[in-house]
Amino acid sequence: MNIEICKKIKQKEGFFASIPVSFPPKGILNIPQKLLNKADKAGRLVSKLDGITHILPDIDFFLKIFVAKDATSSAQIEGTKATIVDAIEMDAGVDGKQTDAGDIIFYIKALNYGIERINKLPLSLRFIKELHSELMTGARATHFSDPGEFRKTQNWIGGTNPGNASFVPPPADEMQLALNDFESFFRNEELTIPLIHIALVHAQFETIHPFLDGNGRTGRLLITLLLCYQKMLERPVLFLSSYFKKHQKIYYEKLNGYHNDGKVVEWLEFFFDGVIETANESIAISKKIRKLRDNDMAKILALAKRESESGILVLPKLYGNPIINTKKIMEWTGFTRAGAQKLIDRFIKLGILKLAEENDSYDRKYIYKDYLDAFTAQ
Repeated sequence: MNIEICKKIKQKEGFFASIPVSFPPKGILNIPQKLLNKADKAGRLVSKLDGITHILPDIDFFLKIFVAKDATSSAQIEGTKATIVDAIEMDAGVDGKQTDAGDIIFYIKALNYGIERINKLPLSLRFIKELHSELMTGARATHFSDPGEFRKTQNWIGGTNPGNASFVPPPADEMQLALNDFESFFRNEELTIPLIHIALVHAQFETIHPFLDGNGRTGRLLITLLLCYQKMLERPVLFLSSYFKKHQKIYYEKLNGYHNDGKVVEWLEFFFDGVIETANESIAISKKIRKLRDNDMAKILALAKRESESGILVLPKLYGNPIINTKKIMEWTGFTRAGAQKLIDRFIKLGILKLAEENDSYDRKYIYKDYLDAFTAQ
């Protein structure tokens, strides 16, 4: 049975807007046992992932690429063309040319801000506004985003105007009541089990669509932040944006089904499937990079003492910056350009680094390809 999430009310301009009913509506937390079983499976996999990442060496470096992967997928859902490689190059200052890679960098900045802030502020609308401000201030936007401020005008999803849109969120003057209900639910994580709470927070936030721009990215940030806040993860290593990007059409269909037709069970099932798939993928990545790290460290330790010492210094830094040039190695080691190039050549000979692209540039780029492939191979 579907649950009414919104009432479609005709506006004076002639279009219909979706006004959320009092949230959470009656019956929304009466979850079928089959779905609770799936939520339990998803939760156990998240716990397994959390345990595996605890034993990863140099976890802070690895986290940078986990975060970059999610940031890339989330930005690509909104139309960004830049890749994870473009974002890594821009972040590292290694000749990043793709202008919209900035979308990814701003997402990373907002997530890092959120991780730092979420345990200092209560779950609140204020926290969400701060997160949006970090995400959108200075970022490229399709139109004025008014960073950190809820909208004062009507917005819509799909179509050229509210009259032909696929979904029209509540008008600004109706939105505050919906936000008040949402905030009460957002803050009360004891109402239901964590994954159900997080899934409903995301869907309801996207239903209200309280900002002029950046609602999708903000809503996806909240998923990972809540996983950490609710202590399901100690570190942010599970991100659903790549799953949503992979199944983008279904993602939008399930959200539309949620707010247009009250298909709550279908949304939750899709969400839990995403957690299961993504947790399994992240577990596999964690195992792969640990094996790669051990193999590459063994190659370095087999070198002469002086060469191995510089190699041991550089290898962990490659986990956070897998695309480098001689300038970056000079920064890390204090070597001359010639010394930095020697180290790079040594890493190439060991099969750790590869030339990123054939060119005659004075300062070529090199890539830790096997490592990056562990995150990007589908």
